[in-house]
Amino acid sequence: MNTPLRRVAMSVMVMVLLLLANATYVQVFKADEYRKDQRNQRVLLEEYSRQRGKILAGGQAVADIKETNDRLKFLRTYPAGEMYAPITGYFSPSYGAVGMEFAQDSVLNGSDDRLFVRRLSDLITGRDPRGGNVELTVDPKVQQAAYDGLHKKGFTGAVVAMDPKTGAVLGMASTPSYDPSRLAVHDSDEQMKAWKQLTGDGTRPMRNRALKETYPPGSTFKLVVTAAALQNGFNKDSQVTAAPDITLPGTQTTLENYNHTNCGGGATASLETALALSCNTGFAELAGQVGEQKLRQQAERLGIGTGEQQIPLGVEASSLGDIPDKAALYQTGLGQRDVKMTPLQNAVLAATIANGGSRMQPYLVKSITSADLHELDTTKPKKVEQAMPGSVASTVRDMMIKSEQKTGGEGQISGVTIASKTGTAEHGSDPRNTNPHAWYVAFAPAENPKIAVAVIVEDGGDRGLGATGGKVAAPIGRAVIRAALQGGG
Repeated sequence: MNTPLRRVAMSVMVMVLLLLANATYVQVFKADEYRKDQRNQRVLLEEYSRQRGKILAGGQAVADIKETNDRLKFLRTYPAGEMYAPITGYFSPSYGAVGMEFAQDSVLNGSDDRLFVRRLSDLITGRDPRGGNVELTVDPKVQQAAYDGLHKKGFTGAVVAMDPKTGAVLGMASTPSYDPSRLAVHDSDEQMKAWKQLTGDGTRPMRNRALKETYPPGSTFKLVVTAAALQNGFNKDSQVTAAPDITLPGTQTTLENYNHTNCGGGATASLETALALSCNTGFAELAGQVGEQKLRQQAERLGIGTGEQQIPLGVEASSLGDIPDKAALYQTGLGQRDVKMTPLQNAVLAATIANGGSRMQPYLVKSITSADLHELDTTKPKKVEQAMPGSVASTVRDMMIKSEQKTGGEGQISGVTIASKTGTAEHGSDPRNTNPHAWYVAFAPAENPKIAVAVIVEDGGDRGLGATGGKVAAPIGRAVIRAALQGGG
C-alpha cells in the first residue's frame, strides 16, 4: 500500500475509533444525565404516561393525580396547597421536582426496587403501570394548627412538631408558603409566570424554613447549657449571678438581663430560677464555668454541630460556630453570636429532653405502599444516642415546667402540664434596633410526653422590638399541642 492510501486508511480508522468512543461516552457515562434533562421530551412524555403515586397524610392525599386529555396523560394536583407545600414540594413538567416529590421520586414514579413485583405483575397482566404511594408521619390536625398559627397572623416563620418517643414528625409548617399546583400545570406559559413570581418574591415562599433556615436560638439554647452544667458539678439549686449586667471578659462590653432587671431579687439565684426567668448574666457566666469543650460535647450529643442530615428531606446543619475567647463563650451560652439552629433541631432538643435524654432520628415517611395500598415498607424508629442521662433530662424537664409557669402569652391549656422554654434572639448588623426572632420550644404532657414542638416567628411577628417568645411564639406552640392532645385547634 502506498503512503497516501495508508494515511487515508489511518485517518478513517482514527475517526471510527473516535465515533465509537463518543458513542460509548454518550450511552454509558452521559445516558443518565441526558435521561434526566428536563429538555428531553421523550423522558417527559414517558414520565407522564403512567399514574404517579400519591403522597398521603392521615390517609388523605396531599399530592394527588388526575387523568387529562392532553399530551401529558396525568396532572399532578395538591389538594392541601400551601399548607403542605414545604413537605410535598412540587412536580413540574418544566422545573422538575423538589421536596418529597424529589426525595421519594423512585417510589412515586414506580421505579423503586420495592415495587418490582408490582411492575412485573403489570407487565404480565397488561395493566397500566402505576407508582407507589408515600404515607407521611404528619398528623393533619397538628399540621393545620401549625400552619394556621403562622398564616392567620401573617407571620414569617416555621413550626416543627415531633413524637418524642419515635422521632416521627407530626407537623411541619413554613410561612409564607405557595401553591405547588401552579408549577404542576401543563401550560408552559402558566408555569413560567408562576415561577417568575415565586422566585422573584422577596419573602421566599418556596423556602422550607423548618429545615433550610438556621437562626440564633436565643435563650432556648440555655437548655443545652443547663444539661451540660448538670453533668459537670451543678444542680438545680446551684447559685449563679443575679446581677442585672456584667462585663464580658477581656472587653468593655456590657451584657444585660432582659429590661436590665435583677434576676430574682438577690445577689444570686438558683439555676432553676435563672432558667425560669431566663437570666442572661447567670447563664453567660455559667457557660464560662462549664467551658467550651464540655458545651460542644453536649451540643453534639443533641445533634448540633454534626453536619447535614436527611429525613429524607435535606436539613441544614446546626452549629455553635467559632468560640475564640471567653467573651465569645459567654455570648454562645445565650444562644447568640455564631450559634445557628434550624427549627427542626430545636424540636429535636425539646424531644430529647422529653424522651428521658434519648435522641431519636427524625423522620417524615411513615410507610411505602403499592398503588393498591399494600404496605411494602415501614419506617422503624431509630435511637441515635443517649444525649444525656435520664436523671439529667428529668431535672431539666422539671425546670422547664417552672419556666412555662413564668411564661406569659395566650393559649394555656387547662389540665395539661407543659414543659417549655422561650427565646428572644437578637440578630442583624444592628441587633439592638432590629426586631428579634421569637422562639418557643415545649413538650406535653410533661409527665408522659406525646408531642414536642418548636416555633420560630421571624422579626418579632406583630410585636416589633417588644416581641418575646412568650407573647408571639408560645400561643402558636400551645395551639399545636392542644391539637395533638385534644384533637382540634
